[in-house]
Amino acid sequence: MITRRALVKRALAAVGAAGLFGQARTGLAAEPPPETTRIRLSRFPFDIACLAPLWVAEELLRAEGFETVEYVSSKDDSDLLAKGGIDVTFRDAQGLVLGVAKGQPLVGLGGMHGGCYELFGSARVRSVAELRGRTVAVANPGRHAFVAAIVSFVGLDPRKDVKIVLTEDAAQQFVEGKVDAVLGFPPEPQEFRARKIGRVIVNTSTDRPWSQYFCCFATGNRDFVRKHPVAAKRALRALVKAVDICAAEPDRVVRRLTDRGFLKNYQYSLQALREIPYRRWREYDSADTIRFFALRLHEAGMIKASPQKIIADGMDWRFVNELKKELKG
Repeated sequence: MITRRALVKRALAAVGAAGLFGQARTGLAAEPPPETTRIRLSRFPFDIACLAPLWVAEELLRAEGFETVEYVSSKDDSDLLAKGGIDVTFRDAQGLVLGVAKGQPLVGLGGMHGGCYELFGSARVRSVAELRGRTVAVANPGRHAFVAAIVSFVGLDPRKDVKIVLTEDAAQQFVEGKVDAVLGFPPEPQEFRARKIGRVIVNTSTDRPWSQYFCCFATGNRDFVRKHPVAAKRALRALVKAVDICAAEPDRVVRRLTDRGFLKNYQYSLQALREIPYRRWREYDSADTIRFFALRLHEAGMIKASPQKIIADGMDWRFVNELKKELKG
């Protein structure tokens, strides 16, 4: 049996002797070539450290037969993915459930890593229960859904007991004391802790039940996955290998991504990659995560569909289950 260490070495070798992102081409004779040689993924004008595998995967994708690998810049890739402007990205579990419930043409392909969100409260807030009557700032609908799930889990009604404000400058509003809490996304939590801003009241990588489930999922545009199943599997293979590289070589990954402009803050991004539980893509069950969050969002009044319908309408675990067997270690 191939060990995990050997697999990481293979993945690192696949990205070339010239460096972490060197040219790489490997033959996969057992599979046909991808139906398309072009693939488009997300890029953002600000730091989102936990998405590092998307960018590490560039040369791994070329090794899988994609001749053109494009990174499309956008502040929010939710609509881009649904409209076919990109083919594959990472989507938080809550945003994925919400999108499928709304009928967006998305396909969850498999969980990529464990929790990376942290809920910070001001000096006036010491627990989730103390958010009653207070204001929480979030930067996108997925984070709004996550806060709703967190507060409903302790018996609060997110529609009546807590004011959840959707704003692009959520972190800054918290820093300035304009809101009582904020849901931070790497590398925001790392910076808050370093600067002693607020207090952590939920850390989804360590606090149960959140730490028992995936945070982010590889997610494809439905038409892309249906028309190009070989390409979808090859893309997912590149992504999970990139996840392993981020777990094994965080220093090299962050150094290279900051040099290339994908990340801006080396210190906080490196700390984030060291803390994010990337290796859980092999260990956790994707369906369990979707069921859990679908139930939480149903309880919070944000969706009406059952977990079974969400999974039937918007998830496809074939490729990730095959890769778990193929890439044992």
